[in-house]
Amino acid sequence: MIQVENLMFRYPESQEPTLKGVSFDIQKGEVFGFLGPSGAGKSTTQKVLYKIYGEYEGTVKVDGKDLSAWDNTYFEKIGVGFELPNHYLKLTGKENMELFASFYPRSPKRSMEELFEMVDLKDAMDKPVESYSKGMKMRLNFIRAIQHDPDILFFDEPTSGLDPVNAHKIKQHILDLKKEGKTIFVATHSMETADSICDRIAFIVDGQLEVTDAPASLKSQYGKEAVKVELATGECNEFPLSDLGINTSFLQFIKEGEVKGIHTMEATLEEVFIRVTGKSLRS
Repeated sequence: MIQVENLMFRYPESQEPTLKGVSFDIQKGEVFGFLGPSGAGKSTTQKVLYKIYGEYEGTVKVDGKDLSAWDNTYFEKIGVGFELPNHYLKLTGKENMELFASFYPRSPKRSMEELFEMVDLKDAMDKPVESYSKGMKMRLNFIRAIQHDPDILFFDEPTSGLDPVNAHKIKQHILDLKKEGKTIFVATHSMETADSICDRIAFIVDGQLEVTDAPASLKSQYGKEAVKVELATGECNEFPLSDLGINTSFLQFIKEGEVKGIHTMEATLEEVFIRVTGKSLRS
């Protein structure tokens, strides 16, 4: 659905390019994660893809057509959830949604009430957005991006500012959109978000992609194929996953006392990121 080859972009006031030959592809129906610290090029890449920035070098194709060849119908094909909510604060939530819905010829797939209900904002539909909390504005941001039923969705930090319950709901909604066949690009610095919803992820640092792979593959590759067993006494031991069920040392150890926990030794995505890039995601 999206093909990017050797993408380079330089801001007019900058000596160095922000994007330095970025290449990746995203399949139809895939959730693709773009991970990196602030300033790495995540948002710039997205702004190229949704045609805010047109002066770039390299090749970008969407649904088989060069991005530059798309006319305004492109904006019917995509939906964008910005990192910072941008609403008309004096209008109600419903009025904001109706205004943006009027930009598109396609009738909404879901009713206005359904959209507000799916993010627990139905009671706030007729309230001015200036009275909304940041989390409420983010949820309004989300349904505004999907209301015209686009084929491709771009989300920039979709769980930012949300409490754990609502963050979980938004991630589940993204997975539901994937089931509908939507192609979804998620830019985030949240490893937990990427791990839970992305089919593949790319690490971007200083405008360059360092690695692209499935989260499970990366965690396995950079971790140990082993389990760590902890007994209630505090004693710990590690055992290889291979033939664990017939490993006499493992079977003997778990008989020695109450088992407090058994954990796989795969690396976390943040550990993988640091090992691959030499940088912290919080930098």
